[in-house]
Amino acid sequence: MNVKPDFTRSANQAATAPAYFSVHDVHAYYGESYIVQGVSFNVHEGEILALLGRNGAGKTSTLRACARLGNPEVRKGEIWLDHQPLHTMSAHQASAAGLGLVPEDRRIIPGLTVEENLKLAQIAPPIGWSLDRVYDLFPKLRERRRQEGVTLSGGEQQMLSIGRALTRDIKVLLLDEPYEGLAPVIVDKIEEALIEIKKLGITTILVEQNAVRALTLADRAVILDTGGVVFDGTAEEVLNDAALRSEYLAI
Repeated sequence: MNVKPDFTRSANQAATAPAYFSVHDVHAYYGESYIVQGVSFNVHEGEILALLGRNGAGKTSTLRACARLGNPEVRKGEIWLDHQPLHTMSAHQASAAGLGLVPEDRRIIPGLTVEENLKLAQIAPPIGWSLDRVYDLFPKLRERRRQEGVTLSGGEQQMLSIGRALTRDIKVLLLDEPYEGLAPVIVDKIEEALIEIKKLGITTILVEQNAVRALTLADRAVILDTGGVVFDGTAEEVLNDAALRSEYLAI
């Protein structure tokens, strides 16, 4: 079991990592509450990583720290994407560098149609997928393109939120609880889309309470407990280790 990924550091250089996306010794706080406590992991290009743990383990906070949202506040650590130091960037700069966050609440903009929500994401460069390409991935969105986004079903809103991220030129997709509240048949459709996204070489980090579904989809898994990494390995290792699942995932 490899708890902490390997990083190299020279005397005069910042931490670098062989992986495409690297989180190195990140410490983050909500006020004085110490939430993310020295988290480190690597993700290679085109991988799906399941970031797992019990409620309160620090999963969402780690995603938000990676996205440079400022809440939680990162007080120490480095985050690298394709040799770019995200830890020196603001949230909009990290987005422009290729980081796409799909938050748990989906953030569909009221008063705008499906198509308007997608077009709004394309106002500033870098521009990613065309609307037709998003509609090919999620045909339901083409059917609903004139409908107000907030009136969609939960599953359709999730499709819209992912599609909106793809209209940017993203390299890493961060997904926070994408299956929450969705029927299994809709989860199947979301997973089919994530497999297609993976084929295109986009790296995905998936936070999900439905650990078995996430592990079945993922290549690798990182498990957090009380703000720190307790496991870093393959998804198959977690699926095959009943004691590990019981202790840290309650499954």
